[in-house]
Amino acid sequence: MDPVKSPSEIARETLKLLAARRLPPSPENYKALYEEVAGVRSTPQFPAAQLRQILRVIPCQTPGQQRQLKLLEKAIEQQDWSMLQNVLVGYANLGLAPIATPPPARTQISLLPPALAQSLSRVVDNMLPALGDDDVRVRELAAQLCTFLREADPQVATAERMLADFGYRVAFAAEDQAAVRQNLLALLRLMFENIAALSMDEPWLHGQAEALLQASTPPLTLRRLEDVHKRLKDVIFKQSEAKDRTIEAQAQMRELLATFIERLAQMDASSGSYSERMEACAERIGQATQLQEIMPLLEEVVSATRAMSLNSRMARAELHELRERAEVTHAEIDRLRRDLDLASAMARHDPLTGTLNRKGLDEALEREIARARRQEVPLCVALLDVDNFKSINDRLGHDAGDEALRHLVQVTREVMRPQDQLARHGGEEFVLILPDTALADGVKAMERLQRELTTRYFLQGRERLLITFSAGVAQLEDDKGHADAIRRADQAMYLAKRSGKNRVVAA
Repeated sequence: MDPVKSPSEIARETLKLLAARRLPPSPENYKALYEEVAGVRSTPQFPAAQLRQILRVIPCQTPGQQRQLKLLEKAIEQQDWSMLQNVLVGYANLGLAPIATPPPARTQISLLPPALAQSLSRVVDNMLPALGDDDVRVRELAAQLCTFLREADPQVATAERMLADFGYRVAFAAEDQAAVRQNLLALLRLMFENIAALSMDEPWLHGQAEALLQASTPPLTLRRLEDVHKRLKDVIFKQSEAKDRTIEAQAQMRELLATFIERLAQMDASSGSYSERMEACAERIGQATQLQEIMPLLEEVVSATRAMSLNSRMARAELHELRERAEVTHAEIDRLRRDLDLASAMARHDPLTGTLNRKGLDEALEREIARARRQEVPLCVALLDVDNFKSINDRLGHDAGDEALRHLVQVTREVMRPQDQLARHGGEEFVLILPDTALADGVKAMERLQRELTTRYFLQGRERLLITFSAGVAQLEDDKGHADAIRRADQAMYLAKRSGKNRVVAA
C-alpha cells in the first residue's frame, strides 16, 4: 500500500508532470494533474445561480412547458444532476410528438392590444431619465423593447420575456441611482453641518445653517428643494459678508500690532527723555542754595515719574493682552489639526490611488452582501497583488511605484464594469468587489483585466514597464461573511504567485 502523500509532495509532482508533458501552467491543467497525482476527482460545482437566471427568461406558455419548469425548479433546489438532465431532455422533446387536432393559428399566438403596447413603450421612455447613463445595457434593452412594442401586432410571449429582462436590469440600475441620491444628500448635509460648525460666532448664519439641515431631511419634495436653494443662496451671501469682516478684522489686528510696535518705540524714547530730565533736575538741585528753589524741581521729578509709570503700566497691559490672544490662536490651531487628523482617519478613500480604503471596503462589502442575499444573486471578491513591485521601488524609486499603482487603478476602472468597486487592501494589494458574478465569471473578468493590462505599458521617463498582477477569486458563501471570502481569495492569490505569477486562481 502506497504511503499517503503530503500536499507539498503532490504539488511538486504536479509541477514535474506539467514540465514533462509540456503543458501550459494554467489553473485548469494544474488542477487536472494535481487530482491525477492525488488520485482524487473533485465534483463539479452545481451551477444553481446560472440556472436560476435561465429559469427567469425561459418560455412557460404551454402546460407542458410549465410542468417542465416546475421540475427544473425542483432540480435546482435539490442540485440533482440526473433530474436536471431529464428536465432538459423533456423540454427539448416538447412539440415533437404528433398532435391529432392542432388548434388554429390565431389561438396559438396571443398579441398585445395596440393601446397597451404604446402605453408600455411610453412608460419605458419616461423611466430612462431617472436611471442615469452609467448602465449602457439598460438603454440597449429599453431601445429594443420600445422598438418591438411599436411594431405591428407584438406577441405577448416575446413582450413578457423582453420586459422580464428589462425589469431585471432596471432593478440594479434603480438601486444604484437610489444609492447615488442618498450619498449626494449625505454630502449636502455634511456641507451644511460644516457651515453650522464654522458659524458659531455668527448667530444669524448659524440659525440659517440649522434651517438648511432641517430642510434637507428626507423625504424631499420639489418645494422643499426650492426652499433649500433659496436658503443656501442667503447663506452664501452671508458667508461673503463674514469673509469681508474677517479680512477687516485681520487688517485691524495688523494695525494694532503696528501701533504696539510704535508704542514700544515711543516708550524707549520716553525712557531716554525721562533719564535726561532726571539728570537735569539732579544738576539743578545740586546748584540750588535755598529750599524754595528745590520744591519746583521735586514736583517736576514726581510728575515725570508718574508719566513714566503710567506708560509702563499701559505697555504691560498691551503685552499681556497680546500674549493671551497668541495662546488662544495657538490652541485653536492645535484643535483644527486634531480635527483634520480625525477627518483623515475617518475618510473612506485612499489618498494615493483614489480607491476605497479598508473602512470604505468594509462598508461597500456589507452593502453588496446584503443586496446579493436579498436578491439571491452571486457575489465574488478578487484579491490581486502587483507582481515584482518591490523591484520597481528599489530600482526606480517610490515615486515610480506610486505611479505604477495609479496606472493599475486607471486601467482597472476603464476595463471593469461601473458597478465593480476597487479598494486598496494594503501596499500593492487591491480588492475588487464583483456584484452579480459567479465564480467562473469572476475568474474570466480578472483574466480579461490581465490581458488588457499587458497591452498598456506604464511609462517611467523613457522606460516602458509591463505591470502584471496575480489574483485569487472567491465567491461569497451563504453562511459566511466577507472576511472568509477575502481570506480564501488571499490563499488563491498566493497559489497564483507560486504558480509563476500573472495568474488568476479560483478559491
